[in-house]
Amino acid sequence: MGGIGALSMGVPGTVTARVASGGSGEHKANGKSCIFILLCGGPSHLDSWDLKPDAPAEIRGPYKPIATTVPGMRISELHPRMAKLTKDFCLIRSMTHPGNISNHFDAMHNCLSGQSDAPQDSPYMGSVLSKVRPSQKNVASYVWLIKCIGDPVFCAPNIGTGGSLGSPYAPLFVGNAASNPSTPGFKAPDSLLSNETPTRMHGRRQLLDELGQGGGDRRRDWQELQHRGFELSNSDGPRKAFDMDQEDPRVRDRYGRHPLGQNLLLARRLVESGVGFVTVNGWVGTAPGEKLGGPPSSSWDMHGSNMGMGDAFGTGSYGMGFCLPRLDEALSALITDLKDRGLLDSTLVVILGEFGRTPKIIPGANPGRQHWPHCYPAMLAGGGIKGGMVYGESDKIGAYVKDKPVRPQDLSATIYHTLGVPYESRVTKEGLTKPLSTGTPILEIFG
Repeated sequence: MGGIGALSMGVPGTVTARVASGGSGEHKANGKSCIFILLCGGPSHLDSWDLKPDAPAEIRGPYKPIATTVPGMRISELHPRMAKLTKDFCLIRSMTHPGNISNHFDAMHNCLSGQSDAPQDSPYMGSVLSKVRPSQKNVASYVWLIKCIGDPVFCAPNIGTGGSLGSPYAPLFVGNAASNPSTPGFKAPDSLLSNETPTRMHGRRQLLDELGQGGGDRRRDWQELQHRGFELSNSDGPRKAFDMDQEDPRVRDRYGRHPLGQNLLLARRLVESGVGFVTVNGWVGTAPGEKLGGPPSSSWDMHGSNMGMGDAFGTGSYGMGFCLPRLDEALSALITDLKDRGLLDSTLVVILGEFGRTPKIIPGANPGRQHWPHCYPAMLAGGGIKGGMVYGESDKIGAYVKDKPVRPQDLSATIYHTLGVPYESRVTKEGLTKPLSTGTPILEIFG
């Protein structure tokens, strides 16, 4: 019995979410999922999605904008694949943090919770959705591919806790630097695998059913939770999603055989199997021949020699010449794959960092840019989002929002709205009620 309890409760974000949410504002899922790609460290908007070719050299950087399939919509020359897909996504150029949040810790906390000035115990969007919109299948409601690790400055406080909602709503973490879908021998997490034979598990289930007769609603909820634990442990569905060898090698090649590419492919497999919310760490791996690159948390923290990270415009682990082409490869493959499989309309893809980068480049042998929370971009695709449009505008040097500011709470309200969860809904925890988001969904970007 103890083993079954551990099986049921030991997998955060899985079967526990469905039962625990009963009577607390649970919403019927509309069949949509979300892949939330977090470019940890904060990518430079001026070198990727919001170039300023007419700005002075110390601001515009070395990359040139290229034409896309949408007239007037230009992005970096390092995104040639995405330039062909602009009709499939919306580019927001006016994200902003109210207040001067210039450190990773607080910026990521607000970004992931979908709030400005987020309270310390705020749960993140994936945890909230695990509670109010749990998976309708026997798989995890919330998965995080490669946990943000290393120096605490990069890791928001409630990534692994579920915040005020508690550990049942924390994500199921999958992978690390040494073992991820791009490394040989990768397999499903041990917590999804059972070491018991089907006969022994069936016997345990019968015993629990006999012991659990009667007892009212609470006991029935507990029995349902146990039954889902049995189903999860005996089902091939969850573990099949992690079996990357089942994919056509040509599809894997198209995504790129690096951590970001293979994690995005795994994210597609997970939402296909019924996972509601997948966060993907935007770590692209370590450049060939380099030991530099740090833990999987900070590919996009491109300070240059200011923090000993090499040339931010080079091809090292912290260089846009290395990271942006891999993002272009992996993200274009994901959007194309979802579209080809008929999944793009039912899958919201969100891509952003916790902030942007300073307009002015730090000069030197290895130039870079500092943190900049006042203006940064986001990209949204699928889920009913209108493609081929730019929402919002930055000023002539990309320093501040010129038109249509989008705060973290507006983005979270948009995500909830897309997934069919009213953003003004409330989550109940020990008698306290809070709205899911205090922002306003960006209705203009929906088709």
